[in-house]
Amino acid sequence: MKSKYANRLTMRLVFKIVLSEAIYTAIVSILYIIGRWVFRKFGSYSWYVSGIYTLLKNLESDLPLIYIVGFLIILLYHLRKTLSYIDDVIAASSKLVEDDEEEIHLPKALEEIEEKMNLVKVQSRHHHQQAMEAVERKNDLIVYLAHDIKTPLTSMIGYLSLLEEIDDMPKKKREKYIHIALEKSYHLEDLINELFEITRYNSEDILLEKEELNLNLMLEQIADDFYPILEANHKKIDLSLEPNVTIYADSFQLARVFNNVIKNAIAYSKEETSIRVESRTLEDKVEVVVINKGKMIPSEKLEKIFERFYRVDASRGTSLGGSGLGLAIAKEIVELHKGKIYATSDSKDTRFYIELPRMEN
Repeated sequence: MKSKYANRLTMRLVFKIVLSEAIYTAIVSILYIIGRWVFRKFGSYSWYVSGIYTLLKNLESDLPLIYIVGFLIILLYHLRKTLSYIDDVIAASSKLVEDDEEEIHLPKALEEIEEKMNLVKVQSRHHHQQAMEAVERKNDLIVYLAHDIKTPLTSMIGYLSLLEEIDDMPKKKREKYIHIALEKSYHLEDLINELFEITRYNSEDILLEKEELNLNLMLEQIADDFYPILEANHKKIDLSLEPNVTIYADSFQLARVFNNVIKNAIAYSKEETSIRVESRTLEDKVEVVVINKGKMIPSEKLEKIFERFYRVDASRGTSLGGSGLGLAIAKEIVELHKGKIYATSDSKDTRFYIELPRMEN
């Protein structure tokens, strides 16, 4: 399907050709009429015997041929101009892949195409930069993970070695060491899951299988699932849900969204605080807000938190904030549902807004 830019350019070229030919036809016709009028008005015997009359008479008889030749010359001129535009566009296309800030310049007739190509070049350079930053963050994250995996593994080996070497270890101490080794193994499992999440994300295509679901029930179940983590960190989830909210969506993928956002809120909230989850309907959509009290996220980082492998505080390694994929995955799933996710943050709290259409678009 032709773009609106191509259609407009085609119409302009056709208009120029038609206008040029119309002007040319009008000029030839006017000159012919004036010439005939002059000969009739001021003609004399001297005209008939002179060479000027013979010349003009011959031109009059050859006028159709002269007109056709002029018509073709004008048409060929415009066709040649059009072909030169194609050459200009081809030459400019090669500059789209160049990694520089030099703008593309085209003739004035191709001004819209010039603007579009410059926009594509800027976006391409921006996406390339984002991809490079994502790769760099991913590599940094893998280094963090490798280091973090080594720590619990070393600890597990140490405690298990003591349990194996000391046969007459007191029961309480043995139970203590077993408990510590088990906790370290759980931590190790989480870190390995992070690695799997990183490798799976680049190759995974998210497909939606939508159905009608009870949003309140889903949020209540997710809140219950986080109870052990919340209890261990002296935190809790407060639900403020509008009653009887149903939505047409993929229950599994949507659960991933809320799980990732709430998990992020728990990780970055202050000790002994509540994570508040609110829901309300707004005309044909539903809005869920996840609120936590924690460190303010700078405005320049609010958009980046939804990028792959981005963490607000990279210096904290992987012990807090995970792989930096949770919010990126949440955004992708929400947008597949034709929804929107964004965040606000100030000195009081950080809020994640998730807007979803209630019914199929």
